[in-house]
Amino acid sequence: MTQTIAPRVRTLVLLILAVAGALLAGAAPVSAHAALTGSDPAQGAVVDTAPSQVSLTFSEPIAVGDDSVRVLDPKGERVDKGDPANPSGTTYSVRLVSGLPDGTYTVAYQVVSADSHPVAGAFTFSIGAPSKTTVSVSAQGSDDGLVGWLYGFGRYVSYAGFVVLAGGAAFVLACWAPGARVRAVQRLVVSGWLALTAATLGLLMLRGSYTTSGKVGDVFDLELLGDVLQTKTGAALVSRLLLLAAAALFIAVLFGAYARTADAVEPERDAEDDGGGDDGGDRGGPDKRDLTFGLGLGGTVVAAGLAASWAMSEHASQGLQAGVAMPVDVVHLLAVAAWLGGLTALLVALYRAPVETPVGRDAVRRFSRLAFGSVVTLAVTGVYQSWRQLGSWSAFTDTRYGQLLLVKIALVAVMVAVAFLSRRWTRRLADARVSEAAEDAERAEAPEQVEEAVRAEEAVRAEEAVRAEEAVRAEEAVRAEATERAEEAVRGEATDRAEEAERAKEAVRAEATERAEEKQPAGTAPAEASGTPEVSEASMAIEAPKASGAFGAEKAGAGQDSVRAAQLARQRAAAEAARRKRLRDADPNRFGLRRSVLAEAGVAVVLLAVTTVLTQTEPGRTEQDARAAAATSSSASATGQGSGAVSLTMPFDTGGKNGKGVVSIDLDPAQAGDNALHVYVEGPDGTPVDVPEVKIALTLAAQNIGPLPVAPDHVTTGHWSASRVQIPMAGDWKVEVTVRTSDIDQVTVSKNAQIG
Repeated sequence: MTQTIAPRVRTLVLLILAVAGALLAGAAPVSAHAALTGSDPAQGAVVDTAPSQVSLTFSEPIAVGDDSVRVLDPKGERVDKGDPANPSGTTYSVRLVSGLPDGTYTVAYQVVSADSHPVAGAFTFSIGAPSKTTVSVSAQGSDDGLVGWLYGFGRYVSYAGFVVLAGGAAFVLACWAPGARVRAVQRLVVSGWLALTAATLGLLMLRGSYTTSGKVGDVFDLELLGDVLQTKTGAALVSRLLLLAAAALFIAVLFGAYARTADAVEPERDAEDDGGGDDGGDRGGPDKRDLTFGLGLGGTVVAAGLAASWAMSEHASQGLQAGVAMPVDVVHLLAVAAWLGGLTALLVALYRAPVETPVGRDAVRRFSRLAFGSVVTLAVTGVYQSWRQLGSWSAFTDTRYGQLLLVKIALVAVMVAVAFLSRRWTRRLADARVSEAAEDAERAEAPEQVEEAVRAEEAVRAEEAVRAEEAVRAEEAVRAEATERAEEAVRGEATDRAEEAERAKEAVRAEATERAEEKQPAGTAPAEASGTPEVSEASMAIEAPKASGAFGAEKAGAGQDSVRAAQLARQRAAAEAARRKRLRDADPNRFGLRRSVLAEAGVAVVLLAVTTVLTQTEPGRTEQDARAAAATSSSASATGQGSGAVSLTMPFDTGGKNGKGVVSIDLDPAQAGDNALHVYVEGPDGTPVDVPEVKIALTLAAQNIGPLPVAPDHVTTGHWSASRVQIPMAGDWKVEVTVRTSDIDQVTVSKNAQIG
C-alpha cells in the first residue's frame, strides 16, 4: 500500500511547489504599497509660468534619498537642485532652478514606502506649451529583476520558516509531548529555524540593492548595508536575528531537558474523559509542569517578537489605526503559525513517527481544537485587516489586492472543509478505541473467564518457556555428552595403550626372569627391566593434545551458536516492529486521516504563497485612491489647467549687508479653505539662505478682509512652511512677505494671487 501511495504523494508535492513558484514569480512587478496620489504640477498639466519646485504627494510616508526625485528638461539635463524635502504629511518636494524655458519636463522618482517596498514612476508636465521632444525615463522599479525575485522568494521562505518553527513547537508543547523525542519532529522544527535565519540574513543583504539599483553586484555593497541598518526595515531584520538566537536556546531546551521528561508513549484515554481538563499529555511531576509552563511562556514571547518584526515594518505599521493594526497583525501571524505549522508537524508525525512513539488520537483531538481556535482568530483578525486594506466592497473585484484576497479566502474555505474531514477520521479513530474499551468492559463482567484466559495464556507462555529451556538443556547435554565421550575415548585409548605396554613390560620381565634364573645360580636376585615406564609416559603425552583439541573445537562451536542466536533475536525484533507498523498503517481510519492531513498541508503551501504575494501587492484602498488621483490629473490636463497651486517670486533688498535675495511663495491648492503655504528664500546666486524672520500677511481689499497674519515654521535652510492656512473666500488676494535680514534691516514685498 505504501509503495502505491508514495508516487502520488511526490506528484502532489511537486504540483504544489510548482503552483507556489508560479505565484511567487508573478509577485515582483506589483510590489509598491505607497502610490502617487497627486503632484504639483499635475501629471500632463500645462502651466503658464515656471514653478519654483515640484511636489509629489503619496498615499503614505516614504523614505527619500539624494536622487530619489529627478526633474529633467526636454534635453535630458537635470534642472532640480538640492535634496528632496518633506514640508508636510506625505508631500515631498524638490526645488527647481530659476528661469526654466518653455517645454515638456519629466519627473522621475524612486522612493521606498513606509511599509518597506520600493516605489518607482515617472510623469511629465509642460511650461507654456508642450515641446516636440521629451525624455524617455523607464519607470521600472528595482524590484522587477533577479534581485526582486530573490527578495520575494526570501520573504516566502522566511514566512514558511516562522510557521514551521512556531507551529511545530506549539504542537509538541500543547498537543503531543512525546513528539519531543521523535527525530523527525526535531528535524522539522530545526529546519524551520534554519530556514528563517538564512532567509533573514539573505533579506538583509539584498535589501540595499532591492530598494536602489536592483543590481546583483550591489548585494555585497557594505555602504548600502550600512544604510539599510539605519532604516526601520533593517532594524526589524536585525531584531529578528536576535530573537532567533533566543529561539535556538528554546529549541535546545525543548528537545533536550523537556524531551528527557516526556513519556515515550502517551497514555490514551476514553473519549468521555477527553474534556476541558486536557493538559496536552503532560502528566509528570511538578518539575515537568514548571518546565512546560516556562517553555510555553518563553516560546510565546519569542514567537510574538518574531511576528512583531513583520508587523512593525510592513502594512500594519502604516495607514488607518496603525496602533490597533500592529497587535492584530501579530495575533494573526501567531494564529497562522499555530494552524499551518501544527498541521505540518502532525503530517510528519503521522508519516514518520516510529512504532514505539505513535501519534495518538488524543494528540489529534487536541490539535483539532487548537486549529479551530486558530481559524476563529484568523477570521476575526482577517475581517479587520480586509476592511482596513480595501475600504469598500468594490475593491474586492476592482483591485489586484482584492482579487488575491478572494483567492486566499477560497483556499482557507477549502482547508476548513478538508479539516472537517480530518475531524471525522479522528472521531472514527476515537469510536474504534471506544469499541475496544466496550469489549474490554464486557470481558471484565466475567472475571473468571478473563482470569482463566489469562491463566491459560500464562500457562502457554510458561510451557513454551519450559520447552525452550528443555531444548537448551538438551542441546547442552548433547554437547556435554559428546565432549565426555571424546574425553573417554581419548582416555580409553591411552589406558589400552598403557595396559598393552604394561603387559609387554610384564612379558619382558617374565622372560628376563626366566633367563636370569636359568643362567644365574640360586639365591641371586634378578635384575629389573628399565625403560618401559618412560615409553608409557611418552605415549600418553602424545595422546593428550588430541583430547584437548577436541574440547576446544567444541567450545568454538558453542560461541558461534550464541552469535547466531543474537542475530536471530534482532531479526525477530525488526520483523515484529515491521509487523506492528504494517498493522498500524493498515488501519483505514488512520490511513484516511493521513490522506486528509496531507491534502490540508498541500493547500497550506499554496495559501502561504498567496499570502506572500498579498503582502507584496498594493492595498486596494491605495490603488483606488491612486486611480482617482490619476483621473483628476487627466481631467485637469484635458482642460489645459494646472493643479490650482499658486507660485509667486519676489526679489527683495533690505538695504543692509547680505540684504538682497529672492523670496518665493507657494500656495496649494490656492482655493478657499485649508491651504499649504511654503516660503523659500534664496541669495543673489540662487542658493538657499536663512534669515532671522519671515512673516506673511494675506489681504482681500475688495471685501475689506485682512490682513490675515501667517507665521510659517522653519523647515530647513531657506525653507519655511505653514499648514492649514485658512483663506475664507475666493478673490484677488494680496500676499505680503516681510523679510528681516538683521536686527534693523527688513523689507516688505507683495504680489497679488488669484484664489479660487
